Amino acid sequence: MKEKPNYIFETRMEVRDYECDIEGIVNNANYLHYTEHTRHRFLRSLGVSFAELHEKGTDAVVARMNLEYKTPLRCDDEFVSRMALRKEGVRYVFTHDIFRLPDEQLCFHATVDLVTLINGRLGVSKDYDDTFAKVL
Repeated sequence: MKEKPNYIFETRMEVRDYECDIEGIVNNANYLHYTEHTRHRFLRSLGVSFAELHEKGTDAVVARMNLEYKTPLRCDDEFVSRMALRKEGVRYVFTHDIFRLPDEQLCFHATVDLVTLINGRLGVSKDYDDTFAKVL
């Protein structure tokens, strides 16, 4: 992580025991669930329903992910998932940072590129553009 992102949203969560592997740390795939949950809560905070947009034929889908695991989370750890957003062409680029609480230790960093499919075809979504214009 080169420079501190301009976070536009955050949500707090807690590690559940079933998310941990035999080593007692969060299984790597669960961090992807945390980032997805953060994006969905972010949309809801802007008054947008991921499911309703799907019903209208608009789907935001992950095109690329770059993941960096820093410090493992463990069972019952509380953490905050912070998110930044920028637009590059047809891609929405989300930066996700997960910090353990209360010490704010960086545990996970990711960049996630999303694109929109309009009725199954790559396209620009006016709904997403208008929604994200509130924070970009």
